[in-house]
Amino acid sequence: MSTSSLSRIARHMLVAASFAGALSAHAASDADLPVPHHVAVASNSAQSAEVVLTARRYAAFWNTGDNAYAKLALSPAFIDRTLPDGRPQGPDGPLQASKGFRAAVPDLHAEIDDLVVAGDRASVHLHFHGHFTGQFQDLKGSGQTVDFQAFDLYRVKDGRIVENWHLEDNLTLLKQLGAIKP
Repeated sequence: MSTSSLSRIARHMLVAASFAGALSAHAASDADLPVPHHVAVASNSAQSAEVVLTARRYAAFWNTGDNAYAKLALSPAFIDRTLPDGRPQGPDGPLQASKGFRAAVPDLHAEIDDLVVAGDRASVHLHFHGHFTGQFQDLKGSGQTVDFQAFDLYRVKDGRIVENWHLEDNLTLLKQLGAIKP
């Protein structure tokens, strides 16, 4: 193997070690951050580590309901590009959505099944589960299981999500809540 090949391999190993160190350092200070089941990162860079951390913080918000995680993850200039009717634009939108949904499903948990990072973008496949024991609109829960999936695409700038596009499996969710008969 040539010296230049060995040098290139050494540089890649150093970048990978730095990336792993950045993740573990953040994980120690953010103990509640969900650990993705599958991760694919296009580059072992500081930018990629920042995007991963931001995505995990936002998932921690959905997993715990702790607004502090949303405030760490969302830019004050946050824009929801797939804003549902009735939800306010900006960081207050997800805060209100979480509060309302947690009233219906107090034990809501969110896991990151897949996290794919390229440049300033993160694609996140989330899995939500819990029990419908509260109130959702005019529906009253009776403890039935809630288990649905969502897909988000984030654009991250300066360690915060500035844009989000999202799709939830609302058909499955509404069937589980009893709003739609199977």
